Amino acid sequence: MGRCCTADLRDKEVINICDGKRLGYVIDVEIDLCDGKIIAIVVPGECNMLGFGKGNDIVIPWDKIDCIGEDTILVRVSELAFRDPCCYDEQKKKKKGLFS
Repeated sequence: MGRCCTADLRDKEVINICDGKRLGYVIDVEIDLCDGKIIAIVVPGECNMLGFGKGNDIVIPWDKIDCIGEDTILVRVSELAFRDPCCYDEQKKKKKGLFS
């Protein structure tokens, strides 16, 4: 597989081969706008009790991806990096303020 769309990534389950844990499905990608390259994929963090609430998103650097297959993305991550949704929402608001 030489190329795929970001929409195709959403249909693939991310699995950490270090511990065999299923991390979820890709919900976002981070792109370096200067280089035009994907620098990370994002999967949702664990939800609060009973599946309510939003957990911190897990950010997986592109260089931690071992293989992208038909149905799965295998990553090698010994320590997960989380993106706090509150901070991320604040960053979005600041950016909107600059361009509005």
